[in-house]
Amino acid sequence: MDEDWADEDDQTPPEDAQELEQSPAETASAPEPENQLLFPNVEVFVRVHLSVIYARDVGPQATLRWADDWWRYPEVVSRLTAIWRAWEHLRLDPATGMSVWWRDHADPHMNIILSGTGPFKRSETKANGSQGVPLPCIPAPEGLFDDD
Repeated sequence: MDEDWADEDDQTPPEDAQELEQSPAETASAPEPENQLLFPNVEVFVRVHLSVIYARDVGPQATLRWADDWWRYPEVVSRLTAIWRAWEHLRLDPATGMSVWWRDHADPHMNIILSGTGPFKRSETKANGSQGVPLPCIPAPEGLFDDD
C-alpha cells in the first residue's frame, strides 16, 4: 500500500489524490476569482493611460485632431470604450496580448478617432505630442461614467 495512507484499514486517500478524483463538474463549480479591472471606467483609462501612450501633435494646423472633451462625442465614447475593454482583457495575456491590442483594437480605432476627417474634424484642441505631451483631457462630469 501507499505510504501516504495511514494504515491498511483506512481507505481515505491523501488530500491531493482526492482533488485528482473530482469530476470536471465539481471542479468547475468552484468559483474562480473575477478579473479585476485595472481602470474603473473609460474616462480614467483615457485620461491616465491612453492619452499618455498616444501622445501626438494634434490641432487645427496638424494632420491629426483630438478634443479634450472627447466624452461629448458618442462615436468616440463607443470606440474608446471598446479600446479600454479590449485592453483590460488582453493585458492578461503575457505573450501577445498587447501586440494584439495595438494591432486589432487601438490603432484601427485611434486612426479613425484622430483622423482629420473623423469625429474631431472641427476641434480646436491643440497639443504638441512630439514633445511627449499627452493628449489633453478635461475630466468628464461627475457621474457620467460609472465604475464598471
